[in-house]
Amino acid sequence: MSEDELKSMRHSLAHIMAQAVQRLWPQAKFGVGPAIDNGFYYDIYLDGATISEDSLPKIEKEMRKIVSANYPFERRDVAIDEAIDWAKENQQNFKIELLNDLKRSGTTVASELSVKYIGSVNEAPSKVKTVSLYSQGDYVDLCRGGHVDSTGKVGAFKLTKVAGAYWRGNENNLQMQRIYGVAFATQEELDKYLEKIEIAKQRDHRKLGRDLDLYTTSPLVGVGLPLFTPRGTILREVVSQYSNQLRQKFGFEKVWTPHITKKDLYEKSGHWAKFGEELFLVKSQETSDEMALKPMNCPHHTQIFASRPRSYRDMPVRYLETTTDYRDEKTGELGGLNRVRSLTQDDSHVFCRPDQIEEEINNLLSAARELYESIDMKLRVRLSYRDDSDSYLGNIDLWNSAQGQLKSAVERVGLDYFEQDGEAAFYGPKIDFMATDAIGREHQVATVQLDFVQPQRFGLEYVDINGNSTTPVMIHCALLGSIERFLSVFIEHTGGWFPFWAAPEQVRILTINDSVLGYVDKITTILSETTLTKPVKYNDVRFTSDIRNESLGKKIREATSMKIPVQLIVGPKDVEASEVSIRTQAREEKIPLENLSGYLKSL
Repeated sequence: MSEDELKSMRHSLAHIMAQAVQRLWPQAKFGVGPAIDNGFYYDIYLDGATISEDSLPKIEKEMRKIVSANYPFERRDVAIDEAIDWAKENQQNFKIELLNDLKRSGTTVASELSVKYIGSVNEAPSKVKTVSLYSQGDYVDLCRGGHVDSTGKVGAFKLTKVAGAYWRGNENNLQMQRIYGVAFATQEELDKYLEKIEIAKQRDHRKLGRDLDLYTTSPLVGVGLPLFTPRGTILREVVSQYSNQLRQKFGFEKVWTPHITKKDLYEKSGHWAKFGEELFLVKSQETSDEMALKPMNCPHHTQIFASRPRSYRDMPVRYLETTTDYRDEKTGELGGLNRVRSLTQDDSHVFCRPDQIEEEINNLLSAARELYESIDMKLRVRLSYRDDSDSYLGNIDLWNSAQGQLKSAVERVGLDYFEQDGEAAFYGPKIDFMATDAIGREHQVATVQLDFVQPQRFGLEYVDINGNSTTPVMIHCALLGSIERFLSVFIEHTGGWFPFWAAPEQVRILTINDSVLGYVDKITTILSETTLTKPVKYNDVRFTSDIRNESLGKKIREATSMKIPVQLIVGPKDVEASEVSIRTQAREEKIPLENLSGYLKSL
């Protein structure tokens, strides 16, 4: 089945679900109901009633009756005033609002409708005279179309959850109930998808973060402000150290910038006009300065570059800073580590000559590829370009040049890529790395961005070979991106079984009885003297000893539940043979004690 056919099928199911809800709750008021990736949803308002997830089987049962009836989807084009009369007669207040907006300003609202529930429209009409109503059986809805022939041709489906959603995405509007469903052409495809979803639930970083004691949250601290435990802090510091080492290999040097700044910096950079509402504002009690918690680091790094004269011989200048930024995200969009108010970026910026762009981008592409290969995540690249809107700063010729150079760099290193308009930063195009996790989901992770705008806005310059003042090119890169978001992906990708180098606790010694405690001392001496060098250099082995008077079975279960990658089981026979019994997720084996250090270094 083609993507267009799937989309029509899923959109038809949104209508069938709405019809089922209307039969069960006649007072239901309907908002919008689009097809989405893997399924569909509909926003519904029930005055004085609530649909819970316990209601989903009942709705599904009614949907299957409608499917069995095989009602044809029938289209009727009507004058917009007639459609408004229909909506009033059926007390569909949200449809009345949409139709009135459509009548007043066809272009804007028609585009909005097409995005939200009608389907993709390249160019909305400038004036709307007629609209279409679709019916199946006793149900009628406002819709542009994109349906199967009849209700009996909708494949396999299942309703999955109920969530809250503000009408038209505005938190000042009524909150509606959004019912989600998934749908595929065959039952087999649906079953595979549901199995994947069940696996995803078990890998949910919020669950594992709690079970593995990695981070916590507190209502006293605030939503979107995670607190990392000792184990979680080790994890974030190890991956941060790895990112730093990869960049330092290519000549990046560490810098440090304060967490607050005058808002003037962001006004000059252009961030204030674009993201002013997302900034946390800080008021000084000593001066009249208007301050903000920093939401990003690039404007600060421009000021370090500008702090002294630069020559073409100094170029490129490369800075890295792993630091926490702050953004006043909407509370309804916060969840786990995916989206937070305090985000730590492994940020880096290159200031270079135009002739150095190719090499610098290639270095960053190499670093990103090495990092994600080391955690066994397949990468492809999204080349994120500007669209035709006026949301971007800078000369269009510079944009076209930058977009061409990024594409050439990606092609030179042989990365799989696709192009997408409208995903660029406001100051330049970017390379977004899309990583596929262990259960086939794709996540945006690292990014490389070319920027011709900020160096001009800040008046950055260097003296070229001819003695002329020249504006440098700025390249932004974050290999991990937001460390918090990266960790959410990393935790779910591994299911908490981190690679040996990243595990907060790498080794746990488990004793069978107290007679082996002297031998345990020899093991701990070896572990203490072992330094790991790959892929993160100069790391000591992180280990603990469980010498409690408990059964070995209990100790193994507890170590396994904490997903300790290497368990060293020590009993009298190991002492006698001068061996150690190693238990990992993959296998069990015995090795001579003298080989233990080399074994761990090889992992």
